[in-house]
Amino acid sequence: IGLISDLLNMYFGFCLKGLVLGVFEKEGDESSLHLTEAATRFDQSLSGKLSELLKISGPALKKGKSRVFYGIHKDFPCVAAVGLGKSNASVCGAENCDTSKENIREAVSAGCRLLQDLEVKHVEVDACGDAQSAAEGAILGLFQYDQLKAKKKNKVITQLYESTDIPRWEKGVLYAEGQNLARLLMEAPANHLTPTIFANTIEEKVASHGETVTVKKRSLAWIEEQKMGAFLSVSRGSEEPPVFLELHYRGAPDSSQAPLVLVGKGITFDSGGISLKPSPSMDAMRADMGGAATVCASVVTAAALKLPINIIGLAPLCENMPSGKATKPGDVVTAKNGKTIQVDNTDAEGRLILADALCYGHTFNPRAIVDVATLTGAVDVALGSAACGVFTNSDWLWEQLHKAGIVTGDRVWRMPLFQHYTRQVTDSQLADLNNIGKYSRSGGACTAAAFLREFVTAPHWAHLDIAGVMSNKDEVPYLRKGMSGRPTRTLVEFAAGLAHKD
Repeated sequence: IGLISDLLNMYFGFCLKGLVLGVFEKEGDESSLHLTEAATRFDQSLSGKLSELLKISGPALKKGKSRVFYGIHKDFPCVAAVGLGKSNASVCGAENCDTSKENIREAVSAGCRLLQDLEVKHVEVDACGDAQSAAEGAILGLFQYDQLKAKKKNKVITQLYESTDIPRWEKGVLYAEGQNLARLLMEAPANHLTPTIFANTIEEKVASHGETVTVKKRSLAWIEEQKMGAFLSVSRGSEEPPVFLELHYRGAPDSSQAPLVLVGKGITFDSGGISLKPSPSMDAMRADMGGAATVCASVVTAAALKLPINIIGLAPLCENMPSGKATKPGDVVTAKNGKTIQVDNTDAEGRLILADALCYGHTFNPRAIVDVATLTGAVDVALGSAACGVFTNSDWLWEQLHKAGIVTGDRVWRMPLFQHYTRQVTDSQLADLNNIGKYSRSGGACTAAAFLREFVTAPHWAHLDIAGVMSNKDEVPYLRKGMSGRPTRTLVEFAAGLAHKD
């Protein structure tokens, strides 16, 4: 037994290169295996050996399942066959996404992880009919936050196998790396990612795009000068100074083109303030800056893709902490636009920092303004992790976001903005607005959106509540357990769609 073990260890030690190949489900009375084009050529080069092994090694591969074969090809000691589901999968109205692309992401990620667990160092990936989706599945599936662990996951280099569609593969890599950047930021402990460290990290990430991206890290003095009283009311309880981060990406040929403005909630840790949260799961509130993470990652990705569009990313960054200096329930603060706000719940802080950021965003005369925030637990109750809720005053803007979500698989779902919710936030005893609904806890996500609308004058505005999609357990098969980085790819695809409309 010891000798066999030694031989196996020696073999796997040399198993440094692997291959992922796609297999579709059989349809109807189909007797032969339905392989992808690349898998068919590979099988033919082996005189049908792959097909034979697939038939005798177990039941037909189901969607997202994988099987590995050893020693069948001299260049690839490990070959993973992955199930792609039905070959005729396409856009599904019921699922609100392109199931063909999702099947590819899921299958490729399963194959790459299997080879990663075998300590394969270099993996070539079958395009499976869509090189971009294959790249996204590979890069997203292999991501693991282990920066603070002594024992780290095997690092795998991936590349496209036998395909000329290199541009689509490279595009998919950039999309996935953008989402992984957001995951990296969201997963980092709050003591390792203060507002200042967050801003410095993003500045480092865009350093290679200095010709097209300008970073402005606004200080406390600047925030006070701008009279952002709502933002300051949240930050005042923490010892960490707030930062208002601005990213200006100039990609459009016409420098005077109106920019797309993206605003992200940047609470680097949310204790709830004086309205303290319960301690169970409070550690997850290190990711309450998910809106800022996805917005900044989207701008970084847009710059890497050289999208022909102007984008301004805004991220008000601070902690929400209790202290003797913290805002108290019942306090009244004044936002940048002069509206007064009665703060009855200091744990409804995200809408306060977004209020001032939205007012500031309007000064750039944007073609559209989109804010992204892990804003309410209510949206998680309504939609779960299936989709992020979208509230908007623009049918056109909703159509653009909806199209982008179908392509990326990051589902978005339109939510109502009824006047009923506006009445709840405008009926304040002491001020113009109240930061929570006064009559009922029901419809909390809608009430929060109605509050934000009080700081919007632009005809094309959307609010994305991403609290429900902040983390992943096993809902998205090609993402490991942890913070999801959603909907970064949707924001990038949305920006790309606007860019190519001009």
